[in-house]
Amino acid sequence: MGKAANAGVALLCASAVVAALAGPTLAQNKELSDKSVLTLMRYAWGMVPEKFTTPLGKTIIVDKAHASESIVPLDVAREVIRVARLSAYAQLCELPEEQRANYQTLMRREEAKKWTDQQMLFINQLHLFTVMTLTGKVQLIEKDGDKQVVVQEGKPMKTESCTDTERKKIQDQIMTYVNAAPATPAAMPPPNKRAEPTPTSQKK
Repeated sequence: MGKAANAGVALLCASAVVAALAGPTLAQNKELSDKSVLTLMRYAWGMVPEKFTTPLGKTIIVDKAHASESIVPLDVAREVIRVARLSAYAQLCELPEEQRANYQTLMRREEAKKWTDQQMLFINQLHLFTVMTLTGKVQLIEKDGDKQVVVQEGKPMKTESCTDTERKKIQDQIMTYVNAAPATPAAMPPPNKRAEPTPTSQKK
């Protein structure tokens, strides 16, 4: 009972996080609890590859046995998730330019903080996992008494309609964020053109 019960509880917790992320409307700004942020960070960490080569040919090696060397502080992760929610809403509302600008601005801003390559890779994956979760490309299932994240390739699922009012609000929120960020070069590719070897499933 122990392992299966714990897996079930963890799965329900993860499902609750997904529900909290989505909220009642696309344009909501509900703050996530520390527990929810930590849950998303845990799943995102599971998707971080041990070896990643950037589009410029730089190889990043990640020591999966020492998460503290790659994972960013809680307040930083919360901000990444907040921005990722806007990226996801932009995707659901078919605003590709805004989605790209939102993501690139996040990476420029975080790069300016002088994080390590491993931390920047984690930030990238946390943003990616949050977007994929909200756009229906991630499913949380239980298999053999264990929790499992399954990445669904193909066209994202549209979970709700996006009204003109919501679309305008998302555009305004993204532009406010973009205009407030420092203009420094981006380090990672946008999520729609990612080069990382994302697994089809990831056990935790």
